[in-house]
Amino acid sequence: MNNEWETPDELYGELDAEFGFTLDPCATHENARCEKHYTIVEDGLSQNWGGEVVFMNPPYSNEIRHWARKAYLEALRGTTVVCLVPSNTDTGYWHDYFMKADDIRYVRGRIKFSGHTVGAPFASSIVIFRGWIEKSKKNRLSERI
Repeated sequence: MNNEWETPDELYGELDAEFGFTLDPCATHENARCEKHYTIVEDGLSQNWGGEVVFMNPPYSNEIRHWARKAYLEALRGTTVVCLVPSNTDTGYWHDYFMKADDIRYVRGRIKFSGHTVGAPFASSIVIFRGWIEKSKKNRLSERI
């Protein structure tokens, strides 16, 4: 499987309008979706994503399990992370991390990724981790009302 699948403009635009992304941790300088981004050189896996609203379209190789874990751990620290990933629902990383997300949106049909003339050879999902610190603050507020 190709390791990089550039997010289509229309899909990114819809998600950005909803979430207001501030960080793209899996980018090249040419395809970065946010002014603040990390390339393979800066290694987004080793960076702190705190205080950001993250759009993550990770490499689709075996490395994806590390990105799934990173998204989950950053969410535990309060970061909102929205992941565009293949719907590999039979994998360990899917069950260990993505199934713990706040929302999973299964994409109907196959995404036609930028730079490709046909749809992807796999199904895709949008996995959403809403920063759990923020969520717990909202829960505490609603308990007082």
